[in-house]
Amino acid sequence: MHRNIEVDRPIEGMEHPEHRVEFELSPGDIQSVRFGISPGHELAHTVRVLLRPEQHPLQWGWLRAVRERLPRDSFGLLAAVIGEDGYLPDFLTAAPRWDMTPEGELDALRSAPLDPMRVDFGKMVLRSTGSRRRALRDMQEQPARARAMIADAWQEVWDAAVAPVWAQLERLLRADIAVRSRTIAASGISGMADALHPNVSWGAGAVRVRLRRHSEQVDCRGSGLVLVPSVMSSWGCMVLTEPPAQPTLFYPARGVTAGWARSAAEITDALGALLGPARAEILLGASVARTTSQIALDAGIAVSTASHHLRVLRDAGLIASERDGARMMHMRTPLGEAMVGAVL
Repeated sequence: MHRNIEVDRPIEGMEHPEHRVEFELSPGDIQSVRFGISPGHELAHTVRVLLRPEQHPLQWGWLRAVRERLPRDSFGLLAAVIGEDGYLPDFLTAAPRWDMTPEGELDALRSAPLDPMRVDFGKMVLRSTGSRRRALRDMQEQPARARAMIADAWQEVWDAAVAPVWAQLERLLRADIAVRSRTIAASGISGMADALHPNVSWGAGAVRVRLRRHSEQVDCRGSGLVLVPSVMSSWGCMVLTEPPAQPTLFYPARGVTAGWARSAAEITDALGALLGPARAEILLGASVARTTSQIALDAGIAVSTASHHLRVLRDAGLIASERDGARMMHMRTPLGEAMVGAVL
């Protein structure tokens, strides 16, 4: 006697623990894995944090400072476009790059092609109801007007909510990338991928990402994979897989605590209580490699004094120094990142 047994398999669009996207890489693709920064992604998730603050406790310190200065109409427009969860329209973010700036992101949005925008609006119409659906349908029918309005709203919300803390936020993003890059050099892609997030793993030539509602196999051979840390989407991972965009994985940056939005002066004071003001300033500025002369100039101290402080930090395992031709370059170690992250 035969019985029909219903197999519990992932269904697209419905939550299931076995949903996953697999980014397939060839053995020689290590050179095609790169890191980028996405101001647009941070702004989109800024909107989602503001829509559902109870789900983002790491952002509460920042939230208290920003709520009262939000431009109501511009925020409402972005909230309608972005939504609280799920699909994020592709046109809102340009291709992430190491040197991507907020200005570059906004310029790309103002010149985004209209036909793909119509497609994105159509996807959002299907995922929405009521007044939001009607607003999105109007935008789909007049994409040029919608693009201009969204770009203006992007600028206003950015200036009010993100620009005041962009220096702190960008420092966290670049510090994360520095640590991940060193992990690739020391342990390969597998070691780096396994440490990205509990939902990310490496195996059989693929970076696997567990998602809630979507499964897909993405062939990255020849195109590579872009890895983008995020401070505002600290809850989990997102992916970008649809051409012409390069396959992209967004993941939570390390070192994000409830105090991440503190000013550089506050962070330097906190580190200074432990290391002394001069060494704290040097360590905080060591997220990118600099020469001894550059460090001395930035700190306003003599080169010989900078060399002494660097030696102390190096002996403590907080700074790594490597020769680049005739220059000696200094940068935070993972232990140094951890110390700065504990203060942020």
